[in-house]
Amino acid sequence: MLKHDYADINDIRLHYVTAGKGKLLMFAHGFPEFWYEWKNQLTEFEDGYQVVAPDMRGYNLSSKPADVEQYRVEYLIEDLRLLAEHLGHKRFILIGHDWGGAVAWAFASRHPDYLEKLIIINAPHPGVFDRELRENPAQQRASQYMLMFRGSQAEQALSADNHAGLVDSILGRGLREGYFTAEDRDAYLAAWSQPGALTGGLNYYRAAQVGPPSDQGGQARGNFGADTAVLTVAVPTLVIWGEQDQALLTGNLEGLDEFVPELTVKRIPDGSHWVVHEKPDLVNAYIRDFIENKLSG
Repeated sequence: MLKHDYADINDIRLHYVTAGKGKLLMFAHGFPEFWYEWKNQLTEFEDGYQVVAPDMRGYNLSSKPADVEQYRVEYLIEDLRLLAEHLGHKRFILIGHDWGGAVAWAFASRHPDYLEKLIIINAPHPGVFDRELRENPAQQRASQYMLMFRGSQAEQALSADNHAGLVDSILGRGLREGYFTAEDRDAYLAAWSQPGALTGGLNYYRAAQVGPPSDQGGQARGNFGADTAVLTVAVPTLVIWGEQDQALLTGNLEGLDEFVPELTVKRIPDGSHWVVHEKPDLVNAYIRDFIENKLSG
């Protein structure tokens, strides 16, 4: 049974949902999700593991610091590390998607001693993404939205007409095809409507200044604010990638093994950026195989 709780850590209050007992599986969501992104994984793995999915800082029911600098990646890493310790674990398995995956990459580089394994879903490694934003015109075009997200009008644009754009881009296909319900839509709208929640999520982009080159001469920056001196990931890593991702292209898989010596990649040809929702059974099977066996391929 899922339990809601709070942890007062790192000078903020972090809301999280947890269930089960055993080895810790921590799930980190991306933009503009919240803990609910992982509901299918929490119920899948609660029998045999302790599962936990926080609302990352800035989102839903967690604290939303006003200072943009409080969203730098080093704070986000510490949130996860201290949450694990709050739950009584010094070693765990970390699963991240989108911005949660960016934080997970940085966490694994900085704190490999805390991780048994790492699982990334459609989130580029900072070293690879930095290259793609500098050298790949297709990725530069696909990442133009990041410049808008960093701008002062982003909140107004995303909240317009009761968050219609977000509903369409994240939930639209799922509502049409039946893997999202009206209850899911209401849950997302409630999370996005929390005071300051959109700003909190957008501040991840602003703090890292991540994005392609701008028309005003701004330089490409794809390292998410991670420490560029520490980019090697020395823990066994599974990358699951929906190849129809329109924002993060498959070029982000090229050369990844240079940064991740013990790497397994599972491509899902008909999955998009939202493959966690589209194909939960397949994603769960890949996760289970990797954490319980030695997945290959």
